[in-house]
Amino acid sequence: MPNKTDLTYEQAVKRLEAIVGDLEKGTSELGQLSSQIKEAQELLAFCQSKLLKVENDVKKLLDDGKE
Repeated sequence: MPNKTDLTYEQAVKRLEAIVGDLEKGTSELGQLSSQIKEAQELLAFCQSKLLKVENDVKKLLDDGKE
């Protein structure tokens, strides 16, 4: 996985989809499960953080437009 600071939201979602796909298909090796789940948790936190920032930015812009 690229460094999180270099990762875009879209790249993180694609990687998450790949991990979930591997887990659903059962193609992950047993030894990789722990690291894949940890990576998925980190990607989820990253995506949630990005979404929250965008939500806050949009709210601020809308509030500024009302004044």
